[in-house]
Amino acid sequence: MIGNKFVAGIIGLAAFGFTAVASADDKPVGITSSLMSVEVMHNGTAVEIMRNQDNANEVNPSFALTSRPCPPFCIQPMTVATGVETIGEIEMLDYLDQMSKGDESILVIDSRTPDWAARGMIPGAINLPWTQLNMGKGADPISIADIFTLQFNAAEFDGLWNFSNAKTLVLYCNGMWCGQSPTNIKALLAYGYPAHKIKWYRGGMQSWSNLGLTTVKP
Repeated sequence: MIGNKFVAGIIGLAAFGFTAVASADDKPVGITSSLMSVEVMHNGTAVEIMRNQDNANEVNPSFALTSRPCPPFCIQPMTVATGVETIGEIEMLDYLDQMSKGDESILVIDSRTPDWAARGMIPGAINLPWTQLNMGKGADPISIADIFTLQFNAAEFDGLWNFSNAKTLVLYCNGMWCGQSPTNIKALLAYGYPAHKIKWYRGGMQSWSNLGLTTVKP
C-alpha cells in the first residue's frame, strides 16, 4: 500500500507537470490520475520519474521480442517464494520515494548483468548482478559477506547472520521471463535472509519500459 505521505506529497503535481511536458498535439500521460511524476535520487542526483509524454511512443526494441527460448527465458510464477511479496510499479515508486526522502532501511536492486543495466535501469536502484551472490558463478564467501554487511546492513556473529537490522531489498530484472532476480532472491533465502524483507518487482524492465517510465544509465 502506498504511504499517505507519498500520496499527499505528489497530489497536485499533475497540473504543473502536464503543461510543462505535454506538447500541443499530445494528451498528458500520468502515472495515475492524481500522480504525474516522482522525484528520486540516483547517485546523488535528483531524477524525475514520469511516463513518456509522446502519445505515439512505441515499445523499446530491447523488450519487443515475444519468444525468447525457454530455457532459460521461461515465464516466472507470480509468487517467487513463500513470504516474498510481489509488487507492481506504484509500490516500486513508493519504495523509491521513501529512499529518496532518507529512509536507509530500503535498497532497490537491479539484479541484471552489467551489459543489460547499461541499456537503462530504474532511477534509485543499484546494479548488483545475480552472479555476485552465486558461488557457482565465481562469487566467494568473503565478497558475499561484504555485500551482506556493507550494503544490506546485516551483521555476522561467530559465523551466524543476524538480519534484525537488515534492509528491505526490492529486486527486479528484465521482467516476467527473466530469472536473474528470482535467482538472487533464492540465494538470499538460502543464506537466511528474512522473506518479509524481500520484495520482487516481477514486471521488471519489460513492464517499466512498456509503460514509458523514466530510466537512467548506471
